Parts: sequence; structure tokens; C-alpha cells
Amino acid sequence: MSKWVYLFTEGNANMRELLGGKGANLAEMTNLGLPVPQGFTITTEACTQYYEDGRQINDEISGQIAEYMKKLEEITGKKFGDKENPLLVSVRSGARASMPGMMDTILNLGLNEDVVEAIAKKSGNPRWAWDCYRRFIQMFSDVVMEVGKKYFETLIDKMKADRGVKQDVDLNADDLKELANQFKAEYKAQLGQDFPDDPKTQLIEAVKAVFRSWDNPRANVYRRDNDIPYSWGTAVNVQQMVFGNMGESSGSGVAFTRDPATGENKFYAEVLMNAQGEDVVAGVRTPMKIDAIKEKMPKIYDQLIGIAKTLEDHYRDMQDMEFTIEEGKLFMLQTRNGKRTAKAALKIANDLVKEGKIDKKKAVLDVEPRNLDTLLHGSFVKSELDKAEQIGKGLPAAPGAASGKIVFTAEDAKEAAADGEKVVLVRLETSPEDIEGMKAAQGILTARGGMTSHAAVVARGMGSCCVAGCSEIEMDEANRTFKLGGHTYHEGDVISFDGSTGNIYDGALDVQEGSIDDEDFATIMKWADEFRTMGVRTNADTPEDAAKAVELGAEGIGLCRTEHMFFQGDRIDAFREMICSDTVEEREEALAKILPLQQGDFEKLFEALGGRPVTIRFLDPPLHEFVPTTEEEIQKVADAKGKTVEQIKAIISSLHEFNPMMGHRGCRLTVTYPEIGVMQTKAVIRAALNVQKAHPDWTLVPEIMIPLVGEVKEMKYVKDIVVKTADAELKAAGSDMKYKVGTMIEIPRACLTADKIAQEAEFFCFGTNDLTQMTFGFSRDDAGKFLNSYYDKKIYENDPFSKLDQTGVGQLMKMAIKKGKDTRADLHCGICGEHGGDPSSVEFCNSIGLDYVSCSPFRVPIARLAAAQAAIKQNA
Repeated sequence: MSKWVYLFTEGNANMRELLGGKGANLAEMTNLGLPVPQGFTITTEACTQYYEDGRQINDEISGQIAEYMKKLEEITGKKFGDKENPLLVSVRSGARASMPGMMDTILNLGLNEDVVEAIAKKSGNPRWAWDCYRRFIQMFSDVVMEVGKKYFETLIDKMKADRGVKQDVDLNADDLKELANQFKAEYKAQLGQDFPDDPKTQLIEAVKAVFRSWDNPRANVYRRDNDIPYSWGTAVNVQQMVFGNMGESSGSGVAFTRDPATGENKFYAEVLMNAQGEDVVAGVRTPMKIDAIKEKMPKIYDQLIGIAKTLEDHYRDMQDMEFTIEEGKLFMLQTRNGKRTAKAALKIANDLVKEGKIDKKKAVLDVEPRNLDTLLHGSFVKSELDKAEQIGKGLPAAPGAASGKIVFTAEDAKEAAADGEKVVLVRLETSPEDIEGMKAAQGILTARGGMTSHAAVVARGMGSCCVAGCSEIEMDEANRTFKLGGHTYHEGDVISFDGSTGNIYDGALDVQEGSIDDEDFATIMKWADEFRTMGVRTNADTPEDAAKAVELGAEGIGLCRTEHMFFQGDRIDAFREMICSDTVEEREEALAKILPLQQGDFEKLFEALGGRPVTIRFLDPPLHEFVPTTEEEIQKVADAKGKTVEQIKAIISSLHEFNPMMGHRGCRLTVTYPEIGVMQTKAVIRAALNVQKAHPDWTLVPEIMIPLVGEVKEMKYVKDIVVKTADAELKAAGSDMKYKVGTMIEIPRACLTADKIAQEAEFFCFGTNDLTQMTFGFSRDDAGKFLNSYYDKKIYENDPFSKLDQTGVGQLMKMAIKKGKDTRADLHCGICGEHGGDPSSVEFCNSIGLDYVSCSPFRVPIARLAAAQAAIKQNA
């Protein structure tokens, strides 16, 4: 027979996977001799079994719950449901990873009218007894039976109005008794049955409710955001009640051993007198600072300070504790490693090293990589955010905060920004042509697209805020309006949005700038670089982005998307002339106009990287993305080419593809038009030669990456063009400069035939955006429309474009690396898809032996820290 239940005295801190974080820590505090109300933990395995049994608690588990309730009765000297000396319990969730407020709790369980009368008489405090009962009815109705809070809140508000009081604590025993009866009547009206009086029934239903809350919407969203697997389940803790609502010598509070906002080594706590724990969490009353307890109950204060020190020293981390004072006696209800801001995390980690409590490795492990986003990007002022009206939600595509006047075109964004106005660009979707407007805007909001859409990728690279794929937007671009959240917004109206959460707000909100000018940040990153074994490069297309990435610790460029360069200035005109050419000679003439411009771009990139490696990807997107769209643009190309408008429109029409992301793009462009590859090779080599000449102490080895290869003969054909052109350039310059030609692995067939492709490719770089798209058969711009249904039905737990699919895409990567290195032992392998900045994906990349990850500039510190943590864990 399996063991599904453990007394607190049977567990310890190392049993987190089985007992959950709360249960393991209650057991550990018990072992330390701290004043913990005793109880038992129903394991995470029982939760998993509950779901396997069709959301039922089987007889074996329910039998053990009854058995351990008897043991708790023996420990406490009280009896569950007894009228003379009743035992009341709380029923709380406790997953192995902390999920504050995501799951459910029921307090005061075991009450019925007979028990209330008994405890009222025994305590001589009828007000407290009836307060517990009305709270229990409300929590049980809301959490267990899912009636909702609103009916009961209405009854409370009416009672307070009738009595002429403002606070719940001002209601007397008779008021609360009447309220309890009203609550039970409301329960029957809503559910058609009486409120359950049997404590054993109450307990089993409460345990079911906590198990069920593991699958509630907020818990599911929190798990996706924090990489917590659904399979873990939650434990349930059944604990003897202690009461903070027995009068002014009682209270409930939350304490931190250090300030969770700043990291300052200063005890921080808040207490509500004559209250239960949910009052503190719910914010129904304003708590007192701990100094009030110091004056009122100095012994309790000293005891709490001593326990806080004991727990921090024991766990070697800042602790978040919950406590209750019952008639002048202190009880500890929980401790856990406290949630903290990124700034606080860095300071605490550094300080704990200085204090000799932890070493540098643990300091690096204690900082959550993704939280660094808040240091690198702006955020909204919390006091304003609490009052703001949320009007919608999209995908949190690029972190930061944006507030400004609405514009609908990139051109308007540029003009408004040039006039000193703060604007946000709102579009159905963005295209490469919008790049300058995106750069000028405070942030980008799109109705379509996913986490790897054009808007998302470009915004992350620029460090701009972006919320993508807000399907609730009803866009009317022609009239420059859209509807969202019951409002109609016109050009010039002000909205705000948060790229870290996806939340969209009405009106203007103040943005506080991010900053990494911090000694603690520099120290942690220095330690991280000492421990990591994998390189970190950046995806950058401009010298500005490249310089920012180097400032943030990038060791090279892993991906330069050359197509973005074609939209700067008037060079798009020359590129359109090339697209609309009929002959090789015409295309070469147009490309000759672009060559010096592209060469200049590459020179600036090489300069910005200071001799570090630079990987330049040749033209990748379908040509239709570059064609003129307005009548004015079409006429301009027609005039330049000596063609009619109708002829240009016919060429544009011929470029239309039903599925362009799987069409005429990547290396297929050079196969069709070799002159494109010739021009880009000349630009790369000439730029490298000029920069090398200017900096003779550098050793430049340009890396040319050929995209979308799926067949070795395809790779060889394009590589031959590159080699022939590059060698001719080097010979003419009298240079012996080395260069590399590799490929972007983004087609499943390339992974399957990687041993053949490695015969030609000197390096592999995994483009996991497209590799994910082609492996799943999902459009990365459209998948967001239906993935929520997959989350709800537990088919997928995460967006595969945000978190690398290790089971499918990851296995293709492992296969490609092995096959490639079997052919070419010195094959250099990296990743430059957006997964390169996701911590869990970085850890996987480290485990399969990648040489580097490449990510957006502002994700470089995240990748550095994640790579260090991966190395520490995998070498442990």
C-alpha cells in the first residue's frame, strides 16, 4: 500500500517533491523546534492520483486522511467535530515550487452550529466563534462549491450599512451570528442544498477543492510563465487552526527577513490585529508595521526576530514567513524563500556571500535570470498600476512599459517622435518596412502575430516594449480607430501597455526607467561568467544594437539579419528595382547600388564588435515582403525601370505565394538569383578587409551563414558562389584573411541529413523559430489564436515558440549535432532563434553541447546567467 499522508514530524526540507514546498518547510520548522501548529501533509502524488482517478479521492487516500486526522487528534488533545473540545483545521495548498496566491485555502474547517456554540461558551468569546463560522461558510462556499464571493460580500456590506459601521471588526457577536445564518441561506439559494454540517464531509470536499485548484486558470497561467510542469501536482496541508481573530491580543502577519523590494538587511513585517491570515493577504484592512508589535508585545517581537534569524541561517536565503499571534502566543504557519525584485535578488545574493552564509555558486543560482528584464527595461509605477483600468491583454512579446499617443503607421511614428512626442504604434501586424517607426515609438501593439512574429523579434532586439497578438482588438485602419475593452480609440488618444505581462491599459501611466548601473549586478554577472562554459552572442542588425549587446556582455554576433538593412534610407528603392528586373544585367545594376551601402553597414558592425566574431546571414525572407505597396511607390519603381505601372503590378502579382514562409526564400533566392549571393559576399569580405586594415591588432574571421538549407547539394551550390567570390576579393586585396561558411539549421530535413551538410558547412546555427514552425507545422504568427485551447486541454503546457520543445525540436537538434560532428569534429554549433534568451532553453542548449547561444541584445545578461546556472547544475 502506498503512503499518501505524512505527519509534519515525519518530513523534512529534502522532501519538497513529495510534500510540496509548504509541507516540507512546516516539517523542517517542526524539526527545528519552532512553534508550529501540528498537522499532516497529503502528498503531491495523491494529487496526481486524484486526476488519474477522474478527479476523485480514492478509498485508500481518504482512509489515510481519516487515519491521520485521528493522529492529529491525539497530538492536540482535541477531537474533530466534538462539541466539548473541538479540533478545527486549515486546509492549504503547497506545490513544490512557490505559487503565491495561485491556489486555494480554507480556514476554520470543522465548524457547524453545535461546534460554534461550544467554542463560544468555552472561550467566553462568542464574537470570535461566530466570526470564524461566517468566514468558514464564505470560504467553503467560494473555494469548495465555487459559488463566488460577491453574494456574501453584498450581505456583509448591507449588514455594516444597517449597523452604521465601516469595518468587519465593528460587527458584534449577534451581527455575525445573523450574518452566518444569512450566508447559509444564500448557500442554499445558490446550490439548492443545505450547508454541510459533517466535518468529515467538509474535509474531503476541501481537499478535493485544493487539488482542483492546481488546474484553475490563474495557476495554469502562472505555471506557464514560470516553467512549472503540470505533472508536479500540489500537496495539501491540514493543520490545526490557531486564531488571530480572538481580540486585540491576537493577530496575523507576514514577515520577511530582508526587504523584498530593496534587499536591505532589515527585518520587514506587517501585522493585522484581531484578524485571520486571509485579511492580510486580501488587503481588506491596512496592516500595522512591525514596530507596533515591538511596543505592544516586546516578547513576541523578540521571539519573531530570533525565529527569523534561525530560519534565514538555516535556509541560507531570505525568508518569507506567515505567523499568527493567538492571545499573546506566537505560532509560525509558513516559511519559504521569499519572492523579491531583481534589484533585491542581486543585493541579497551579494550580501549573503559577504556574510559567509553562501558561496559564489549559490549566489549565482539564487538570482532568477528572467527577472533581470525588469532591470534592463522600464516598468510602470506600481501605485499608478493599481488604479489603472485594464482594457485588454495580448502576448508579452518584448518586456518593458510603454505609454503614449496612438499612431497607426510607421511614418506617423517617425514624424511624431521627431517632434518630441511619445507615441505607441498600433498595427494589425508589422512588416520589415515598419522598422524605423518601430524604433521611434515607445512601444508596439499588434492585433496579430505570436511571440516570434516580426514585431516581437524586432522589438526585443531594439529593447522596445511589445504586446503582440491581442485578438480582442477590432481594428479599423482605414479610419484610424480601433475598439478594445469597451472603448473606441482614435489616433492621438493615449494608452499604455506592459510587454512583460501583455496587459493593456486605458490612458497614460508613468514609466520608471530600468538601470543596470549597479555594483551588485556587475558582481553577479562576473561570477556567472566564471562558471559558464557556453558562449553568449547576440542577434543584432545595427551598430547601435551591437554596441548595446557588447555593453551587456555579448561575445559576438550570432545572427545579423541582412534584410533589415535594405529598409534603411532610400536603399529600398534600389532593392525594389532589383526585384522588378527582367535580366541578370538589370539585377546586377540594381545590386551595384546596394553593395556599397551594405558594405558600410557591415563595416560598422565589425567595428562595434571590436574584433569579436560576427555571423552574417544572407538574405532570408520572401521577396514579396519588399515589393512596393502604394500607388506612389509602384509609380516610382516603374519610372526607375522604364516600365509601366501595369508591368510592375504584374511582377508584384507573380511574387505572390500561398505559403511564403515555406516558399521562395533563404538559400533558394541565391539558387535562383546567384547575383544576390555575389553582392552580399563582396560586401562582407570588403567590409572585413577595410576594418582589418584599420585595426591590424584584430583578427577578423567573418562568418557567412546560408539560411534555410535542406539539401547538401543546395548548400554546396550556394557555398561555391560564396567561396569563388570571396577568394577573388581576397586575392585582389593580397590578403590571407580566413572566413567561414556555415548554415542555419531550420528545416527538419537538415537535421536528418546533418552528416551530409557538414561536409560543406563549417558551422551550424540552429534557427529554432523556423525549426519549431516546420517541426510542429504551426505558423508562428497564427498559432497564438488556438494555442490557448491546447493549454486548456493539457495537450501543450507552453508556447513552443517561447520555450524550446525539448522532446521534438530538441531531439532534432541533438541528432544534428551528433551527425554533424561525426563528419566534422571541429564543427562549431550555436543557436540564434529567440529561444537563445529563454533560461530553460539555454539550460537545454548547454546540456546538448552547443558552443554558444545568441539572443536579442537585452536578453544577453539573462542568457549569461542562465548559462552559468546550467553549467553549475550539470557539473554538480
